[in-house]
Amino acid sequence: MDVVNVRYIVEDVTASIDFYTRHLGFAVETDVAPGFAVLSRGALRLLVNAAGGPGGASRAMPDGRIPEPGGWNRIQLIVTDLGAEVDRLRAAGQRFRNDVVVGRGGSQILLEDPAGNLVELFEPAA
Repeated sequence: MDVVNVRYIVEDVTASIDFYTRHLGFAVETDVAPGFAVLSRGALRLLVNAAGGPGGASRAMPDGRIPEPGGWNRIQLIVTDLGAEVDRLRAAGQRFRNDVVVGRGGSQILLEDPAGNLVELFEPAA
C-alpha cells in the first residue's frame, strides 16, 4: 500500500493533533508542536504546519502571498454510516460547513478542523 502525504496549514498544531486523533482516528507519528506534526490513518499521512512558522511550507511566496488555513481542498474519509458520524461529531461540538448532500455516488458532508481546513466525510451509495 502506497502512502499518500497531504499537507495542511493550521493555526494551532496541538489543537489539530487533538482534533484528528480524538475525532477521526488518526495516530501521531511525529509531534514537534508548536510548529509541525505528522498524523496518520491507514495509507494517509497528514502533515500539519503552523501558519507563519519557520518551516518551508509556511514561507511567503515570491508574490507575497502567505500560506494560510482554510479553502476548499480537502481530504476525504470513507465512512459506513454518515448519519451516525455526523451525530457523534456534532455531539462533540465539531463544526460543519454544510449539511449532508446526497448525490448519485453517495452522501457527504464537510467537517472543519480547528483551522477551517476541510475533511469530507463520504458514505458511498449502496
